[in-house]
Amino acid sequence: MTSTDWPVYTPWAREHYGRGLQEGVAEGKAEGKAEEAAKSVLLVLDARGFEVPDDTRARITSCTDLAQLHSWLVLAATAQTLQGMFGD
Repeated sequence: MTSTDWPVYTPWAREHYGRGLQEGVAEGKAEGKAEEAAKSVLLVLDARGFEVPDDTRARITSCTDLAQLHSWLVLAATAQTLQGMFGD
């Protein structure tokens, strides 16, 4: 018997059963999307021949904001310099 096999009898249990699991799954999906977006940014930069310093690589891989990562992906495809991409 696993922890998900027990019957849920009370109204409280029916309402709250699995809520934490669902939230964890959603959080995991968001983290996975951010990781893949960061990999895409780095892949495009690599394909364009940019040498990405460790601090910049860490900045990209630690970002969890999908909108920011998508913006960086567009810039990675069009920027003339790596400094121009980040405005540094």
